Amino acid sequence: MSRTALRICPLCEATCGLTLTIEGTTVTGARGDRDDVFSRGFICPKGASFGALDADPDRLRTPLVRREGRLREATWEEAYDAIAEAVPALVRQHGAQSVGVVLGNPNVHTMAGALYPPLLLKALGTRNLFTASTLDQMPKHVSSGLLFGDPFAIPVPDLDRTDFLLLLGANPVESNGSLCTAPDFPGLLKALRARGGKLVVVDPRRTRTARLADRHLAPRPGSDALLLAALAQTLLAEGLTAPGALAEHTDGLGELGAALASFTPEAVAPACDLPAAEIRALARELAAAPTAAVYGRIGSCTVEYGTLASWLVDVLNILTGNLDRPGGALFPLPAAGPRPRPAGAGKGFTTGRWHSRVSGHPEVKSELPTAALAEEIETPGEGRIRALIAIAANPVLSAPDGRRLDAALAGLDFMVSVDPYLNETSRHAHVILPPPPPAQSAHHDFAFNGFAIRNQVRYTRPAVPLEADRLDECEIHARLVLAVSGMHGAAPSDVDESVIRATLAKETADPSSPLHGEEPARLAGLLRGESGPERRLDLMLRLGPYGDRFGTDPRADADAGGGTGAPAAGSGGAPGTGLSLDRLLAHPHGIDLGPLRPRLPGVLRTRSGRIELLPDPIAAELPRLRAALAERPAALVLVGRRHLRSNNSWLHNVPALVGGSNRCTLQVHPHDAERLGLTDGGRARITADGGALDVPVEVTDTVRTGVVSLPHGWGHDRAGSRLSVAATDPGVNVNQLLDGTRLDPLSGTAVLNGFPVELAPLP
Repeated sequence: MSRTALRICPLCEATCGLTLTIEGTTVTGARGDRDDVFSRGFICPKGASFGALDADPDRLRTPLVRREGRLREATWEEAYDAIAEAVPALVRQHGAQSVGVVLGNPNVHTMAGALYPPLLLKALGTRNLFTASTLDQMPKHVSSGLLFGDPFAIPVPDLDRTDFLLLLGANPVESNGSLCTAPDFPGLLKALRARGGKLVVVDPRRTRTARLADRHLAPRPGSDALLLAALAQTLLAEGLTAPGALAEHTDGLGELGAALASFTPEAVAPACDLPAAEIRALARELAAAPTAAVYGRIGSCTVEYGTLASWLVDVLNILTGNLDRPGGALFPLPAAGPRPRPAGAGKGFTTGRWHSRVSGHPEVKSELPTAALAEEIETPGEGRIRALIAIAANPVLSAPDGRRLDAALAGLDFMVSVDPYLNETSRHAHVILPPPPPAQSAHHDFAFNGFAIRNQVRYTRPAVPLEADRLDECEIHARLVLAVSGMHGAAPSDVDESVIRATLAKETADPSSPLHGEEPARLAGLLRGESGPERRLDLMLRLGPYGDRFGTDPRADADAGGGTGAPAAGSGGAPGTGLSLDRLLAHPHGIDLGPLRPRLPGVLRTRSGRIELLPDPIAAELPRLRAALAERPAALVLVGRRHLRSNNSWLHNVPALVGGSNRCTLQVHPHDAERLGLTDGGRARITADGGALDVPVEVTDTVRTGVVSLPHGWGHDRAGSRLSVAATDPGVNVNQLLDGTRLDPLSGTAVLNGFPVELAPLP
């Protein structure tokens, strides 16, 4: 007999609500949850394939432990015994920096990935942290940190209310959005145009998003910062700036004109390969729009000047007065995040508090560039990484020069992978800890609600009971923390309870808290939940901006719908709405907390307590961008691409999501194909810094001249992995074209787009 259950989709940043059909313990179907307060029934092919991913026969069911050089099935006790024996011993002998931690993209798609890695890093004491952020979004964190004092204070476009949307390097119709959590992005863009708004897309490819646009500009890849600088220069030079109330909270407005004076449309036009008149017209349209939002993503981040481009996106939003106002770009207020604090000066944001051992890369947001991981493993000397813990990470495919990293991983003394698959990276592990299928896990979006275009809160318990031979993903992580910290054998719940105690002790000692002076143990006894993670979620909801504060807020019974829990503009506090785990469980389709509202100056944590429009690191980087005006562009450069039925390297083993147009082909413009002697369906050799790849050619005018496109996440051809579907059409690893030396210096982000390549036909 079939039944249905709700589940938030964990397969991309859109976080759509699903209604699963279940036969026994098997998910047999998935459709959009029409009553979900956020997604309203929207679903994409990834969500529709939830059951196939959940039941993938290649998913590991039990731990694997390396014995006599081979990975063999083992019990959970044997797996953690091996970790507890190896990792603490290596730390005692070689120090904390002998252990590295790699966090992959799927970490932000799970509760466990949000709650436990910080505890693991604290237990290890290592500074060798590498994450997917330096392959994707770190420039936005850096620019936000420098502008606002908080690297997580990232404004998102108000898609429901804006009159003008400028997208750069983003293809949300196929990616479903990134650093902008928005179910049904295509529908939102169509609604924008239907209400008379305008959509402008800047992308070297005519993507599905570009096809929806009123105007599509196809500049030379990597020139985003120059184009944005010219737009800002035009606004300043022509007196089109109108920051409005933002001027009261902003330093650097007067200096910005001189800093950007040389980036005129005429000066940047040759480098961008766009007419100066078109650039100037775009700036004027942006200034004239009643409301507008500028949004840039991976195509403008993973380039040589990614941080400058990310900074200039918000500079334009500030100059036009569209930052922090409805219809512009606003700061979300997630329910499980910290409550707003009074406006005022903060600690600010800095980078380079320490540096990597080999090449001296500065840390950024406590992370080192993932592109530097291989050298930190293979270079002898004190502090060499000898052990690695990889959580939901496959850097052999996602980082530059996978062959080098592949070889480096083989030389580790010990490696742990928390991963459901035996993939290109985890095949090197000494212990693999496989989490259960998504249907057997609870879900709350700790990360993505911080980038949501509407404040809301949702939580789903496991749709299918945990099988007897599996561990819950949160317990897997908690046991890992205990194993590396010398507490192997302690109860996993001890990890969660220690966090609860520490959080409540800090809260009750804070004179500004409604809980000041309360007894932490009493408050801990009031928490609800069937597990440690649920109790922690309850705590975060209660202490958050809409929480019930354990009944200490006199407005705790206010309705959470319609945004009544959002703070007033610039306020330090927020009215309570009585939010807690029990209340959330009583609303299985979620609770709508209303549209985004202005939050400045309360969100600012710079040392000045103001927006610092021209911070020193940015000003010091502008001369390098200015020098790019005189550089001769490469004849041919490469960009990546996304597909609606894919997400990096971790969905290529689901039959329903591969094939068709989701193929690993090199897209080439017909003019370039003719010039180079390439044919559609033929093969070519593409060469760059890191080596050469032989690829199938797809001739298409959807990519502009001088540009070729190859998708990322492919290359499933290594022996020892267990991805039977992906291996039948492995594709090639585009990141093998890079040697890891091309980085955005301010963020340490790998340059994965807009780098020069050479192309030649193959017989």
